[in-house]
Amino acid sequence: MANEEDDPIIQEIDVFLARSLLEKLYLFQYPIRPASMTYDDVTHLSAKIKPKQQKVELEMAIDTLNPNYCRSKGEQIALNVDGTCTDETSTYSSKLMDKQTFCSSQAASNVSRYAAAVYKKGELHLTPLHGILQLRPSFTYLDKADAKHREREAANEGGDSSQDEAEDDVKQITVRFSRPETEQARQRRVQSYEFLQKRQAEEHWVHLHYYGLKDSRSEHERQYLFSQGHGLAENTELIKSPSEYLMMLMPPSVEEENDKPMAPSNVLSMAQLRTLPLADQIKILMKNVKVMPFANLMSLLGSGTDPTAVLRCVQQVALLVQGNWVVKSDVLYPKDTSSPHSGVPAEVLCRGRDFVMWKFTQDRWVVRKEVAAVTKLCPEDVKDFLEHMSVARINKGWEFMLPYDEDFVKKHPDIVQRQQMLWMGIQAKLEKVYNLLKEHLTPKKQEAQSAHPLVVSGEQRVNMAKAKVKQNYGQLEKEFQKQKAEMKSNDTAAKTDVPNIRIKEEPVSEEEPMDTSALSEGLNNGLVNGLHPAQGSPDPVNGHLPGGCIDRVAQELKAFVSSTFKKQFVLTLSELKRLFNLHLASLPPGHTLFSGISDKMLQDMVLDTGCKQILVPFPPQTAASPDELKVYALWEAGDTYDQHRQVLLEIFSKNYRVRRNVIQNQLSQECGEDLNKQEVDRVLKVSFCSLW
Repeated sequence: MANEEDDPIIQEIDVFLARSLLEKLYLFQYPIRPASMTYDDVTHLSAKIKPKQQKVELEMAIDTLNPNYCRSKGEQIALNVDGTCTDETSTYSSKLMDKQTFCSSQAASNVSRYAAAVYKKGELHLTPLHGILQLRPSFTYLDKADAKHREREAANEGGDSSQDEAEDDVKQITVRFSRPETEQARQRRVQSYEFLQKRQAEEHWVHLHYYGLKDSRSEHERQYLFSQGHGLAENTELIKSPSEYLMMLMPPSVEEENDKPMAPSNVLSMAQLRTLPLADQIKILMKNVKVMPFANLMSLLGSGTDPTAVLRCVQQVALLVQGNWVVKSDVLYPKDTSSPHSGVPAEVLCRGRDFVMWKFTQDRWVVRKEVAAVTKLCPEDVKDFLEHMSVARINKGWEFMLPYDEDFVKKHPDIVQRQQMLWMGIQAKLEKVYNLLKEHLTPKKQEAQSAHPLVVSGEQRVNMAKAKVKQNYGQLEKEFQKQKAEMKSNDTAAKTDVPNIRIKEEPVSEEEPMDTSALSEGLNNGLVNGLHPAQGSPDPVNGHLPGGCIDRVAQELKAFVSSTFKKQFVLTLSELKRLFNLHLASLPPGHTLFSGISDKMLQDMVLDTGCKQILVPFPPQTAASPDELKVYALWEAGDTYDQHRQVLLEIFSKNYRVRRNVIQNQLSQECGEDLNKQEVDRVLKVSFCSLW
């Protein structure tokens, strides 16, 4: 209150808003001139404007009689620009620089806060400005002087030439055809600086008439700066509360709408999509998705949509391929369009894409080279076709991206039959256009089956072996009993040769026995399943041992497994079996381990010795055998690397391939110590020396 009493209101002024010159009033800012020269002394010779660009060019006379004017400099400039001859095209007809050109530039992009004010008889009249332009001297006459100088130099260098030399020489012209411009290239060209300069140069100048300050026309126009009526109806904008008036004078700074992110022009929300007719909705969805099952299409269209109407509309924009709907080629490539890669017209692209779709009606796999060889299109166009409806598989080709929709085929046999007739017509057209051979028309399912061998899993092999054993068990048992009787009746069995036929009883358990027959045959010392016939030890047959021998076999096997895993902490079942065969080869004849050790016995013993099986998530397409996929590791070896090894095994139980930096970070977090690269390498080498 004390501040308001010290600063009392002296006068209240009425403010009026003038509209007569709205969107017509510009503020020109001239360069600073000498104080002795006022704007009344300046004579405007001409003026012109480009309204769209808000660009103004003024031509003003220079007072050559002013004592500050250098006459010799003005004559030199005129001589450099126009030369010695004077004609209508001369810039300075008086052979003296007696005028100067000023060009404008926008001083501010947003002038909504600025206005021109006129105070008269206690009233303040405001007129909003449409633009603020700064006028700067233009030196285009210097460019003209440089051009004249270059012309004179060229004339002097050329010298006099005869009539024959003046004639134009015959020159070779190279004609090039440019590719059709794509939409992206057109947008880049439109936004380029060169294009904008060209557009600005194409706008025509509008010549203006200049009226001086004291001219009657200027006085008349100046009256429009005052509000024409003082009624409240015309000045309702100024009837505001103090806060609203302050907001109008100083609005808060907000981002312009052009700076706000906008959705692309080709993006349509689901709410906007459902306002369109059903046929347009289906066309837009199929054009964007390209391949879609009928059930997914119904879910996108919303509840309450008639399936019959959808089927009627979808057949107009899509074709049925393996029970799924694929958008038609003419929808993606309309008439009078061309390829963005090669410039090929839409008709050729549609034929090539129809060939790819037809191939997928014959088989789930398509080879890209075959499509390119038949259609004769560039690789980029063929890749676009395949990416619309298939997925690339390494060393196999392109597979149709969706599974066969059996439900739709069973529910709508009439639609399927109609689509098959359409494909027969398309096939006939493709045969004529591409001259298709029989190898292109028939699917290669039989060839593929014969070319690739049948892959049988380990479980299937076990089941097949069981069936074969059960089938031949009776015959094998009779032969075995006969051979055993002959061996007992012959007292000189130790001196005779081992019979050529060796009977081996197949186990009835689910686990296959480990094959050590090759090892036994390689010992060449008359062994039968690891024992000499001359020895009086009991006859073990494929692991079926008497009670006394079982404990000895278990002890020997446990000793082998323990010593092996203490040397190599991580082993696959395949590597463990290889090491076991090498161990058998080093044993003397008649050792208890020659009794026959099955895979199940070996794996159970590994688990009993404190090892654990690590379930490494190998990829499904791996070429490794089942034994190579079984990984066993010694969990606690009693050394300093037990904790590190356990962390590593936990990591590889989640991923079969891990980066070194991930391993280093995980070891540092779990073990509580920072390990460098050398220490991590040492841990990996000690723990996985048998695998890596």
